Amino acid sequence: MEVPALPRPGGDVLAGSSRITPGGGYNVMVASARQGLEVAYGGSHGTGLFGDLARARLAEAGISVLQEPTADVDTGFDVAFVDGTGERTFVTATGAEAALTYEQLAGIRLRADDAVYVSGYGLAYPANRDALTRWLRTLPRSTVVIVDPGPLVAEIPADVLGPVLDRADWWSCNLDEAIATTGHADPEQAAVALARRTGRSGVVVRIGPAGCVLAMPGAEVLRVPTFDVRAVDSNGAGDAHVGVFVAGLAEGLSPTRAALRANAAAAIAVTRRGPATAPTRADVDRLLDGA
Repeated sequence: MEVPALPRPGGDVLAGSSRITPGGGYNVMVASARQGLEVAYGGSHGTGLFGDLARARLAEAGISVLQEPTADVDTGFDVAFVDGTGERTFVTATGAEAALTYEQLAGIRLRADDAVYVSGYGLAYPANRDALTRWLRTLPRSTVVIVDPGPLVAEIPADVLGPVLDRADWWSCNLDEAIATTGHADPEQAAVALARRTGRSGVVVRIGPAGCVLAMPGAEVLRVPTFDVRAVDSNGAGDAHVGVFVAGLAEGLSPTRAALRANAAAAIAVTRRGPATAPTRADVDRLLDGA
């Protein structure tokens, strides 16, 4: 829903527009797919209006679905409020996606060059966190794991967050999430603190209009610049960023180049209304060529 401002407690506002569309991890998958990456969804999904909609949109995007629908429960939903400044606020109601089992994950057959993206929403749900942490321990060290802890990172228990940090090859988050995890308000300091905890490839801290910070073990912290655009809707921008970053790494780009492409994708995404607004590969190329 697009609103002029969030209502005061007990108040009401009229939405200027509204739509029903998949979001969340879907945005990340679409962002990667639009860069040419082969993508599959390994999470659970329900039977009902929202489950049907999610599967239809995944099929339209060319994204494979690896699990059978969960019977007798629909996919959950959230309401995203986008205010007059382009900022978004979420309220979430869970469904089948919050009841993932280890057995479902164990049935996924990974190839040697596959990467696994883990959403922090899954780690915030009790059933999912048990399934995911157990499954992550079984993955070969050659499997690249990318974790985006999301806005619920403070709700993830420390005994869950620690092992996931240990296994993550890449940790991608926004500054608020980095502060919640490390206590450092400075993005460079937060990125360094996170990089020390992951012990794998590195950390990306997204800092909105300022781009992102890239920290890798044994290397200097880099601030990767972004592009000057007029933002109308920040909903899904972080998802576009991490999806395009993953696609860049899969293509064999350096982390710095992948981060620059991700910055370009997020800059384009905020100029479009709606959550799944990640650009195509050609869109990103045009912005980079004109920079």
